[in-house]
Amino acid sequence: MHPFASYVLRSYYRATGWNEDNMYANLTRSSNAILDFNVPQGLHFSISKSPNSLFKTTYSMNALPSLNGSVGYIFTSCPLDVKGSGNVRFKDMTDHFKVYDQPRRPEGKEEEWLAGERVDTRDYLLYGRVYIPTGRLDALYSTRLSPTFQAMVAAISDPRSSLSAEPIRGANAPSSNIMFSLQHDTGKWCTEYTWSAEDGMWGVRCLHNFGKVEGSNDTADDGEKSTSASARIDSKLKRIDEEDAMEGGLKGRVSAGAEFYFSAKEKSAGGMFQKVPVFARINIFRAVSTGIRFTTLPDATPPSLQTPSLSPTSTPPVHLPPSQPPTTITALFNPMLGHISGAYSARVSRDLSLSSRFDFNVYSYESEWSIGTEWWTRRGKSMLASSPTAEGVSALDTVPAQPDLLGEVQAVVKARASTTTVESPLYPFTNCSVKHPI
Repeated sequence: MHPFASYVLRSYYRATGWNEDNMYANLTRSSNAILDFNVPQGLHFSISKSPNSLFKTTYSMNALPSLNGSVGYIFTSCPLDVKGSGNVRFKDMTDHFKVYDQPRRPEGKEEEWLAGERVDTRDYLLYGRVYIPTGRLDALYSTRLSPTFQAMVAAISDPRSSLSAEPIRGANAPSSNIMFSLQHDTGKWCTEYTWSAEDGMWGVRCLHNFGKVEGSNDTADDGEKSTSASARIDSKLKRIDEEDAMEGGLKGRVSAGAEFYFSAKEKSAGGMFQKVPVFARINIFRAVSTGIRFTTLPDATPPSLQTPSLSPTSTPPVHLPPSQPPTTITALFNPMLGHISGAYSARVSRDLSLSSRFDFNVYSYESEWSIGTEWWTRRGKSMLASSPTAEGVSALDTVPAQPDLLGEVQAVVKARASTTTVESPLYPFTNCSVKHPI
């Protein structure tokens, strides 16, 4: 389950129109959600509250194996529609397999003018969390500089990190650190520049999406936009396979990216990775990795569920199988560590997703094969009432929304099996080096 702070951060990104999926650090998010889920340990209790749409508080306590807790506060410049535990979507609170949406260019905030002066301000988020009794402090500040630029500052201060019995952080974690990040997303390209003060590490990572990008063709005049409005609406109601037919194979999108890190300080790379060979520990640390991802285009629901029918004698919608299973294929290569990783994830049914990953190291000849599954359970089938309207048309035919005919999601069951018991460190570097405080 996502912590409350992580849920608020995702809600903030959605409210401001920032696409966090279009980043190289999230290249393998689909397979990681199935294969690298965290198993809770001990007894954990948390309670969060949103007194208003701008301010949120969260409290947590761990009873086992040791007693500790934390207090966190979040403030945003824009109101967020944060759901309560009784009506929040279950999938919004968990990492799960997903098919990435079409890349789009971020849209800026609408301008507000008062008496001839612009009064709108930049959106921002402030987050702070204090751990008790250790005194560790986590802080995050994120702001939108322009429609395509976002800046972020993350800081960690832990005066007791030198204690080996610290349950919250690892022994190799730095006592204090601050990281600056600048993200630039144009839809087709997404670049991030980072700097970490603890080891003086500079980093650049970028991701390129091949194909068309939503929102890139904005040069049409008003007449062309008005004449093509109905065509765009009709295209959204069609299935992907009805728009452009393709003989055999999977139809989708390809994204490729890379990252590079450099630190002039004398620092060992072994503290950042668990299975780094001795010869990879160098004084001037340079890290390079590259990756590629293929994801199928998401299938729309059958047209009979979205297009309202005006015929009183219309038949109930027929649930057609998707033209192609939602699939994500990723491959990563780290020349410094000699690591190669390939993952294949697919949703074979509405509630069942499968994933498989193979890791191999060309230096040590170590390999690992992992398989996992994700199964969503529902409360039961729900039937739509077919109440007649004034014109004699049933409500089933006039409601354009997508009905949930299989019931509400109740829980998720995840399972993973691997040939080894040691976690693999073969992911984009920043997922292992400088972690997000949220």
